[in-house]
Amino acid sequence: MPGAMQSSILAGFVGIVIGILIMLVAGKMGLERSREKSQDILDEANSKAETTIRQANLDGKQQIYEMKLQAEKEIKGQKDKIQQTENKLLRREDNLNFREENLVQKEKKVSEKERLAENKLADLSRMEEDLKQKISNEIVVLEKIAQLTQEEAKKELMKIVEKKTEQEIATYLHEAQEEAETQAAANARNIISLAIQRYSQEETIERTVSTVTLPSEEMKGRIIGREGRNIKAIEQATGVDLIIDDTPDIITVSCFDPIRREIARQSLEILMKDGRIQPGRIEEVVEKVTKELDETILQIGNDAVFKLGIGRMNKELVKLVGRLRFRYSYGQNGLEHSMEVAALAGMMAAELGLNQNLAKRAGLLHDIGKALDFEQEGSHVELGARVAKKYGENSIVVNSIESHHGDTEAQDIIAILVAAADTLSAARPGARYESMEGYINRLESLEKIASGFSGVERAYAIQAGREVRVMVQPEKVDDITMVKIAHDIREKIENELTYPGQIKVTLIREVRVQELAK
Repeated sequence: MPGAMQSSILAGFVGIVIGILIMLVAGKMGLERSREKSQDILDEANSKAETTIRQANLDGKQQIYEMKLQAEKEIKGQKDKIQQTENKLLRREDNLNFREENLVQKEKKVSEKERLAENKLADLSRMEEDLKQKISNEIVVLEKIAQLTQEEAKKELMKIVEKKTEQEIATYLHEAQEEAETQAAANARNIISLAIQRYSQEETIERTVSTVTLPSEEMKGRIIGREGRNIKAIEQATGVDLIIDDTPDIITVSCFDPIRREIARQSLEILMKDGRIQPGRIEEVVEKVTKELDETILQIGNDAVFKLGIGRMNKELVKLVGRLRFRYSYGQNGLEHSMEVAALAGMMAAELGLNQNLAKRAGLLHDIGKALDFEQEGSHVELGARVAKKYGENSIVVNSIESHHGDTEAQDIIAILVAAADTLSAARPGARYESMEGYINRLESLEKIASGFSGVERAYAIQAGREVRVMVQPEKVDDITMVKIAHDIREKIENELTYPGQIKVTLIREVRVQELAK
């Protein structure tokens, strides 16, 4: 066993030595192959490097050649530009030489002209001296003939020129004034016609009398009541007078207050429909109608303000606007008239570039005093201005109220427009009515007032009493006196007559001279 083990160890050792030898031989062979491969790689790299170097040399030479061509081309271009510049300079030099020659020629001509001008000036100086001498001689002769010195003659001439100039200036001013008045009148007519054309309104046909139709004689007796207690109860509750017996089948409601008159009218209609007519029921109906009418008046005022688009307004003023619905002047409804004035004033203000809403507001409120004048003392102008100030209306609105009848001077164009719109609304056909007797009396009063002045020969009321023509005696009245007479007639008409709209006063003075040839 020991011998076998030794043999095995020996064999293993020999195997290890052989393996090591084999590995050394294999490593040496691999190293040789690696060296050969490396040498091949080096050879290939050297070959590629040589090729790259040769190619780089070729590319460099090509680039150098191309750069040379480009440089030669640029040099040629610069030479061409330099040549062109030289040519331009040569041509400019030629032009300058030509201009210089022209300037020399012109200087010669100017020198010649200056010499001629100096000669002419010398001649003119001599002629001026001669003329002065002749004028002096002529002045001496004229002074001897006219027996005036030179200073006196100048003064006389200045007077003549001054007088002529004054006449020309006066004529020019007169013509300018006429032209301005004509243009202003044309513009005013145009604006007013546009406003009227754009506003169309029905003619007023309502009247100031309130009436209630009776369905039967039996209803008439029930309204009167036993011993007249029902009619007395109605009159006491409403504050009106009822007239039953004057006209068959009609009850006439008489009262200066239009609101009370309307309450009485509506109450009577409700009572006749209901059939229960007794003092207690009458008071109940009147109270209900009064409350409903207050609401209706406020709604009417709000509708008017909204329709005109004039913005917010104090509630009390709105109520007064609504009350105008039941107020009539010469048969013209107060609210319809105020809205018509507001529309016309607003349109004219728009045409003139003014505040349209302010003009409408002033037009709507211009007669607001008529909603109060039947229950408070004072004219509708005074009452209207007072209530407008009370509720904080614009000063232009207040002035429009105060000035629309000429009681106060207008302080703004809008106030003038409101007055014009008020006249237009009142003067349009059908707007107002008056009795035939009142119409005739007014015409007679017009003619009587105009005829009462000294120097007036005849007077005629024409155009339905809107104009009075006055013929004056030419031997007693001159042109200046005519102006004073016209002014006095106008003032007397305003102070003594009540009339709608305006009245035009026209004076005519005619002079006739006749000769008979035999």
